[in-house]
Amino acid sequence: MDADHLSQRLATVASYVPQGARLADIGTDHAYLPVNLAKRGIITSGVAGEVVPGPFKNAAHEIKKENLDERIIARLANGLQAIEPTDKIDTVAIAGMGGSLITQILTQDFDRLTGVQRLILQPNVGEANVRQFLMTHGFQLVTEEIVSEDGHDYEILVADRQANPTQYGQEDLHFGPYLLAAHSAIFIAKWQRELARTEAVLQQVATANEVPVAKVAELQAKISEIKEVLQRVGA
Repeated sequence: MDADHLSQRLATVASYVPQGARLADIGTDHAYLPVNLAKRGIITSGVAGEVVPGPFKNAAHEIKKENLDERIIARLANGLQAIEPTDKIDTVAIAGMGGSLITQILTQDFDRLTGVQRLILQPNVGEANVRQFLMTHGFQLVTEEIVSEDGHDYEILVADRQANPTQYGQEDLHFGPYLLAAHSAIFIAKWQRELARTEAVLQQVATANEVPVAKVAELQAKISEIKEVLQRVGA
């Protein structure tokens, strides 16, 4: 992968960046996402934020190599601290982290999202945490997409700022309202695998010398929830 040939996961994230956006890519790694978007004329400017020195140097090198120093700034900073008011960022992308970490990044410097109209988030796990954050912090989910790449399933959540976002129930937070409605083959396969994994864990737990009753009940509830959803979508 390079800036001219994004992975399917990053290409999907890129597809939701609005034309003319001022983008902050948090956890940018090699800055492939902002560089790709700048080269294609999608973004007018960008910030490539990295907290780790090695990836930060990679990002700075990529930006310089493509002669984009005047349009993209690489910053060594923790999370949203890479964003300065003068950047006038209106779109933030955070991809390739756990949902809990994404939520932590967004929460601890929430004031730096002032002026941001769109969040494009791709958690590797813990998607429900991200949906919960959006719902309670003035961002409305506008679409979701699930892609499969190299044996992993990735959910991309896109949300726009809105004063009164839809309040979702636990099922929508867990499975994703848009993904539930679309129930693609990738979505179904993901939850069939998760069902099999959870059933295997329950079998192990249930045969322990001291059976943890609370854990058994939690796993049984999860299995019932997944089975109900899969039945409803015709899996």
